[in-house]
Amino acid sequence: MSPAGPLRGVFRPWWRTRADGPRPDLQVGRGERLLAWARTDDGRDVGGTRDALYVSVDGSRSSRLRWERVDAADWDAETSTLAVTEADDAGRTDARVVHRFRLDDGARLLELVRERVTASVLLQRHVPLAGRRGVRVVARRAPGGGSGVTWVFQYDEGVDPTDPVVQAAAAEALASARDAVGLG
Repeated sequence: MSPAGPLRGVFRPWWRTRADGPRPDLQVGRGERLLAWARTDDGRDVGGTRDALYVSVDGSRSSRLRWERVDAADWDAETSTLAVTEADDAGRTDARVVHRFRLDDGARLLELVRERVTASVLLQRHVPLAGRRGVRVVARRAPGGGSGVTWVFQYDEGVDPTDPVVQAAAAEALASARDAVGLG
């Protein structure tokens, strides 16, 4: 037996380890495998694969949110609450859907969410329009590949996305960003 034999599997990355506790009640996509999961205080399961975040809806189905569609994920340690905000294609902050999960033990899931959302961002570019306020152009792609680039505008508070000047600046910023990632 080699000296490393007894240590096989000890130094595996966190995403290759099994989470503690019972297997969650999540139906994931074909070819996907749960990497981390947690149970909410109301008994639902939340878990992540390489490609998406899953939430149990009932015993027979789960909802799926692709990582590149997650605009933000915030953790409140005081209340043990994970807030996941979906990206809004129009870039409006008032129309974003926010999912809140109060987790019993979510350390591994939180690490996975951070890593997967970060891995989906190809480019972020902020273009000031009035002082510090402006528009951010964000290029996202599924961390596992296999899909095209999704472009999203994020407008700072007080910036009107229907203003023709703002629209022109956003279009120019998008063209520049597309050139920067070789999609121009």
